[in-house]
Amino acid sequence: MSDRFDAIIIGTGQSGPSLAQRFDERGMRVAVIERKHFGGTCVNTGCIPTKTLVASAKVAEMSRRAAEFGVDIGNGVRVDMKRVKARKDAIVALSRVGVKDWMMGLKHGHVIHGHARFTAPDTVSVNGEELSADRIFINTGGRAFVPGIPGLDTVPYLTNATMMDVDFLPEHLIVVGGSYIGLEFAQAYRRFGSEVTVIELADRLIPREDEDVSEAVRDILQAEGIAMRLRCKCLSVAPTAGGVCVNLVCGDGARRVSGSHLLIAVGRRPNTDDLGLDKAGVATDAKGYVVVDDSCQTSVGGIWAIGDVNGRGAFTHTSYNDYEIVAANLFSNDKRKISDRIPCYGLFTDPPLGRVGLTESDVRQTGKPALVAKRLMNTVGRARERGETQGFMKVVVDAGSKAILGAAILGLNGDEVVHALLDVMASGGTATTVARTMHIHPTVSEYLPTLMGDLRPLA
Repeated sequence: MSDRFDAIIIGTGQSGPSLAQRFDERGMRVAVIERKHFGGTCVNTGCIPTKTLVASAKVAEMSRRAAEFGVDIGNGVRVDMKRVKARKDAIVALSRVGVKDWMMGLKHGHVIHGHARFTAPDTVSVNGEELSADRIFINTGGRAFVPGIPGLDTVPYLTNATMMDVDFLPEHLIVVGGSYIGLEFAQAYRRFGSEVTVIELADRLIPREDEDVSEAVRDILQAEGIAMRLRCKCLSVAPTAGGVCVNLVCGDGARRVSGSHLLIAVGRRPNTDDLGLDKAGVATDAKGYVVVDDSCQTSVGGIWAIGDVNGRGAFTHTSYNDYEIVAANLFSNDKRKISDRIPCYGLFTDPPLGRVGLTESDVRQTGKPALVAKRLMNTVGRARERGETQGFMKVVVDAGSKAILGAAILGLNGDEVVHALLDVMASGGTATTVARTMHIHPTVSEYLPTLMGDLRPLA
């Protein structure tokens, strides 16, 4: 006999806990199952800890630049990695405990520590007990993808998760993967004092971005002393007396890079391979992501997949939006859809990149008439005042309707400024709306109307 609930939520990442609360508020009995740490990737090995490390690295970098601002800090900068990690751990613990206490405090909730596996479409087994419900939500997230690099099984290596245990300064950190996760760690550890080399298989960094964005990010990181190895089509690794050696076949440069530590940052994979999805009949795609429709429902009635596990977004904000979509459909008869949301995300290097909508390359591929404008950050007064003039703003607009199609803001506060454009896009406003809106001086955002005034046909 299984214990019957109104809903079962497997995993406590960004979307699961909020959904549990919605069931609880309606007096419905909900089981919340967590295998390891409350809060999922964002709280434990993703957004919160990495951005905390980035913040410490920013302080180290600005301390080294203190003389530029007329500030004398004396005998130089020393980074204490044990204290850096302790600060990060304290901030993570605050969030983790907060999620746990929240779930434990649900009046109609039943929290279980353990690994859940489906035994039937409406039943899961955890810790030897069976639980059943008419509604089951998979919120198990993802983990670092580790590729089959020859020799990788012969050397120690780090992932975004095990980097959280590092309380020392690597002498030379080799980062395999020149995209969002890898670049944030690369810059942070370079600023802490490590020698850093980034190895990327593609022709350029963050290849999903426009070429000018990729090139600008590369220039920023190389200026800080980060070595780049691009077009590396064949890799193998081997242990050395001092750490690890990566053998390369690249478009240019030496065929070997030796370092003290190796970080693998080449993507993510979903946590679906040990859930017993076959017992429930839940379909997955070739990469293991749970296939869902526009309302996060799986191929099986009564089962939903929310968050990173469904492959429809790879961010904390998309996971939370999944919760909002599910809750709107279940509780408010509001037919919200995944396809209605505007893509948006950030790269949290320094300066950060804020991205919304389509890239310039995406727009070119449509063949539709469009306008584009670009403004360098060194023309922005606020950036000059702060001594942070790297990067640029770029916007792409439909030539006829003047609808904003997409934007990239790489520069001071770019991850925040870009929301002004996102909100206009979501509300149905246009480039004209932005151009005619008065902004506060002195800010970065005040240049958005000026940017709109620079629109020219996309060549």
